[in-house]
Amino acid sequence: MWVPKYVRDEKKGVDSPVPTQVVSNEELLPRPQHKLQAQVESLTMELGTSKAKKLGMKRRDFMRTSMGMATAYVAANQVYGNYWNVTDDETVEAAAVDEGEAGKDYFIVDVQAHFTNGYAIGFRNADFVKNMGFQLDNSAAGYSQRTFVKEFFFDSDTDIVVISGVPDREQNTDDSGNVLEGFQRSRGALPSWLMQQSRDQINEVAGGTKRAYNQGNCAPNHYWDKAKNQPDYPALHDQIEREVKQYGITSWKWYCHTDPGRSGGGFQLDDEMSANFFDKSRELGIKLFSVHKGYSAQSRTLGHLANPKDVEKAALDNKDLTFVIYHSAMMMSPYTPDFENLIEWDAESGDFLWHNVLMDIKKRNPDMDNVFVEIGSAFGTLVLEHPVMCQHLIGKNVKYYGSDHVIWGTDCLWWGSPQWVIDALKRFQISDELCDKHGYAKLTDADKANIFGLNAARIYGMDPEEKRQELKQDDLEKFKLQYRADGGVRTNRVPGLVRDDTRKV
Repeated sequence: MWVPKYVRDEKKGVDSPVPTQVVSNEELLPRPQHKLQAQVESLTMELGTSKAKKLGMKRRDFMRTSMGMATAYVAANQVYGNYWNVTDDETVEAAAVDEGEAGKDYFIVDVQAHFTNGYAIGFRNADFVKNMGFQLDNSAAGYSQRTFVKEFFFDSDTDIVVISGVPDREQNTDDSGNVLEGFQRSRGALPSWLMQQSRDQINEVAGGTKRAYNQGNCAPNHYWDKAKNQPDYPALHDQIEREVKQYGITSWKWYCHTDPGRSGGGFQLDDEMSANFFDKSRELGIKLFSVHKGYSAQSRTLGHLANPKDVEKAALDNKDLTFVIYHSAMMMSPYTPDFENLIEWDAESGDFLWHNVLMDIKKRNPDMDNVFVEIGSAFGTLVLEHPVMCQHLIGKNVKYYGSDHVIWGTDCLWWGSPQWVIDALKRFQISDELCDKHGYAKLTDADKANIFGLNAARIYGMDPEEKRQELKQDDLEKFKLQYRADGGVRTNRVPGLVRDDTRKV
């Protein structure tokens, strides 16, 4: 049985600010908690109890502070090795946190932010989810827009979010030809119309500052002419125009291995269907394509289309377009810390599927500059599962694509507040051993600044300095300061799904 992680944690008395096992973002089956993760969990609770007592606090309250967050990384270091830059002083002195790595101030743009606005997550009952083995209810409170604003803007250092969709097709008209609006178009988890509506609501709350951007879900196979066995181009082009002109999207979000239009297949970035879409999108001024690659469990029959091999030709043939490859194309992260007998991972080279395909593309085309690698749910997953593999992920991304082509994303709210992932990258460093052996470079503050937000700012057309000054004066920042002055804190609740290991069999 799968349950939200916070339900499992409440049953076991766990209140760690850093998840103690991998949760499902509903694109993969949750793994069992492995032994080292269990050790980190136990030690985090033990240290948390001790530190809280020393400060005269309840552990629950302590764990919601920056000192509690530091304690979780101290515990991880003691179990895995010294992979995170954190000191013991930070576990009992908030000022030490502010003066350390976690206190550094970066402009942070999260290009992979999800919520469902409090509506039932309808795709939990969809075929592609059932194919993954889920049997879920439609509880949606943990993914509501209210939770979204709190977790991203009040409880984390995130400055800007790009609301990112999930596979969904909107119905343009009813049987009488009347144009549909709102829920009548789609009742999916996060359709394009809802992303636009929510973007506007967030920016209105901010007082007109553009805190939120929105992607569009429309893709080449979403409207299908079954008689001709090809895209229904008039319907497809109508939807493309609607999403650009009415919804004001800034990027498309594509899932090549899903088929909401019931075409009978997926698509590839280098096929004729995509070429037609590229041309139409160009006409309308949208040249940014965010593409899910890797994590392919949504489809048993089309999962191979999540391999990034099609990125190469598409990027070379369309040099005026920008492609952001989500999840760094990681096929699936292993869940055992020793990685024994796993074909997905080569411990000697540090290569893993399908990330290696994406790296090889850049090796063959060193001058190709219109492909960016995004790290949402790849970095966060590997932080929790295996820090060494995590170092290979970032090391290779920066080595081959450059720190100016790596994009920050978290895949939250699946993981709750993104602050723990933000802290993980702030404290992150690649070991001397791996740098010497594989030619990786130590990450500098400038590299992290690129990854956290400067790269996304560039492709989304923001001026980072102007934007930061604007954000400091907006209403959302004022609300955040008041929230914290009133004692507002993170809940440390992770709504993503895990196996219920509290049940008696």
